[in-house]
Formats: sequence, structure tokens, C-alpha cells
Amino acid sequence: MVRVNESNSFKLLCADTLVVVLIGPGGVGKGTVARRLLQLDERMWLSRSWTTRSPRPGETGTEYFFVTREVFEDAISRNYFYEWAEFHGNLYGTPLPQPPQDHDVLLEIEVDGAQQVRERDPGAAIILLSAPTIALLEQRLRGRGDQEEHIVRRLDSTRREIERGRQLCDYEVVNDDIERASHEILSILEGLRQLRRIPS
Repeated sequence: MVRVNESNSFKLLCADTLVVVLIGPGGVGKGTVARRLLQLDERMWLSRSWTTRSPRPGETGTEYFFVTREVFEDAISRNYFYEWAEFHGNLYGTPLPQPPQDHDVLLEIEVDGAQQVRERDPGAAIILLSAPTIALLEQRLRGRGDQEEHIVRRLDSTRREIERGRQLCDYEVVNDDIERASHEILSILEGLRQLRRIPS
């Protein structure tokens, strides 16, 4: 069951800070696009999430803070998370964002977590990253070394994730090419930043 913690984390963020939420089904390339955005945009700061799942083959420990369920649940009890959710038996959560000055916040999270962010910050920009086809998504899942049982569960939930993501998101970007998708997201961010600079 997903719960929203009650601490008022928005007092930690400057009023001009843009919160960008990148969502999408497993294997769509959220992590790769997020890393590319950090390379292309020096004003963007990625909030590193926690998870109770085990690292995948090739992961170095920089992708998430990999923790035990006991440690994660203790953090929940201390209102440590900006958002958190349980997905396919594992817990995922984002610590309260504390970006450097003059930086915007990028979250790479699950749809349940994005719903919590939307409820707490209606001004957050939610971007759904989707794959051109389900077949390509399956190929990407297999290519990253996931176990067969996990792949089957992921594919089973993919259509529901995409449907919920489309209901929730402000923008949808198809990840048919990393560079093209990343630059499309950058264009979206620049438009949002310009709107914030216009006096109300």
C-alpha cells in the first residue's frame, strides 16, 4: 500500500525551483535519459533514490542507494522520504530534495511516486518516457540482465503503467533515440523555465 508522508518538504525548496518527474515502464531508458540530461544541462540535479531491490548485473551502486527493507522502513517512520512506493515487492523512495542553489530537481521514479509528488506539488512537471513498441521494451528488459520472472511481471504491468502515466503526465516523450528524446525534454524544460521568468 502506498502512503504519503506528512512532512512539509517544500519548505526545503526555493520557490523558483522546478521539479521535473521522469516516469515510464521498466526498460524504457529512464536512467539513461536522466544521465544524459545531467550531461546536457548543468542546472539539473538528480535526486538519487533508495531501493530495497538487489543491484542488476552491471550496476555499480551509483544508480540507487541499495538498502535493506529494515533500513528503508525505518526511514519511512522518520518521514525521510519526499515520496515512496512499493513496486513488484520492492520499496522505492526519494529522499527530501536538497539541491544545490540555482539548480532544478530531476526525479526518476515510479508512477505511484509521481502521483504523490503531484498531490504535494501541483506545479511539478511530469514527463512520461515511453518506448516505440512493447516488443522493443521487452528486448531492452532482456538486454539489461533482468531475471525471466521479473521480465514477465514487468511486461504484465507495462500497459497499466503507461495508461496511468498518460493520465498523470504533462508531457509524453517517445524514447526511440536517446539523443533525440533527451533534447526534446530539454526543450520542454526551457519552455517551463521561461514561463517561470515571466512576471505574473
